[in-house]
Amino acid sequence: MAPKTAAIQAQIDDTVGIMRENITKVSERGERLDQLQDKTDDLAVSAQGFRKGAHRVRKAMWWKDTRMKIILAIVVIVIIIIIVVPIAKTQSDKN
Repeated sequence: MAPKTAAIQAQIDDTVGIMRENITKVSERGERLDQLQDKTDDLAVSAQGFRKGAHRVRKAMWWKDTRMKIILAIVVIVIIIIIVVPIAKTQSDKN
C-alpha cells in the first residue's frame, strides 16, 4: 500500500507543479496583455495627434495654394490691363 500511496503522491506533486506553472504563465500573459493595452492606448493617442496635425497641414496647404491662385489671377489681370489699355488708347487716338 505504501508504494501505491507514494506513486499517487508523486502524481499529485507533478500535477501541483504543472498547475503552478500554468498559474505563472497565466499571470505573465495577463501582464503582457496589460502592456499591450497600454501600447495600444498610446498608439491611439498618437494617431489622434497625427490626424489633427495632418488636418492642420492640409488646411494650411490649401490656403497657400488658394493664395497662390489668387496672386496668379491678379498678375494675369494686371498684364492684360497693361496690354489692353495702350491698345485701346491707341485705337481711341486714331479715331
